Amino acid sequence: MEQQVIFITGATGGLGSAMVKHFETKNVRLALHAYQNETFAVSCEHEWFQADLRDQQAIPQLVNDILKRFGRIDVLINNAGISRNGLSWKLADEDWNDVLAINLTAPFLLTKAVLPGMRIQQFGRIISISSVVAQTGVAGTAAYAASKAGLLGLTKTVAKETATSGITANALALGYFDTGMITEVSPELQEQIRLQIPKQRLGSVETILTTIDWLLLPASDYVTGQTISLNGGLHS
Repeated sequence: MEQQVIFITGATGGLGSAMVKHFETKNVRLALHAYQNETFAVSCEHEWFQADLRDQQAIPQLVNDILKRFGRIDVLINNAGISRNGLSWKLADEDWNDVLAINLTAPFLLTKAVLPGMRIQQFGRIISISSVVAQTGVAGTAAYAASKAGLLGLTKTVAKETATSGITANALALGYFDTGMITEVSPELQEQIRLQIPKQRLGSVETILTTIDWLLLPASDYVTGQTISLNGGLHS
């Protein structure tokens, strides 16, 4: 069986790095996106690609570069994301635009760019990383919440459009985990968050990785258009 090509955006962040380490143990090839042009280890099984996802013109070129290198894309994981906090009436327009560009417009354009090839090969998996904030709302997160909620609508629509093409599209609505943006929060606020979670703890990144593994299995091909909530009971 030909090795799958998995394309991960935001592969240098906390969750992205965990995905890379996880998939390096699998029989797959990795196309890894980074925002900054840095020097990374490259092997015949994976390669790094640099792009600013705020630049809409750069996204088709990014996908084309991956296709030239690997010949196909089987899995797209829309993982790249940023947050710019601020109350709605104080949030700078530039911050709103940056968050929407990276968290929502880029996943749309990436999905648009990979779908023709997936439709031809009659196989594809699109997984978008969303957030419990999209489901509940949190004061001071207008841009982030709106962008992550938009991902849920995009996922449902793409799933319906591609359901007969061997493609699935699903979103993971993540609660508070022990990696990623939570590391930028003070210990005091982390403790407040923990006490709000019915499980009384932050989630483990292994839960996310195991869920992604399951979505990539052939047996999961009947699961599409879903928002899979991983939040320790914080929202249902």
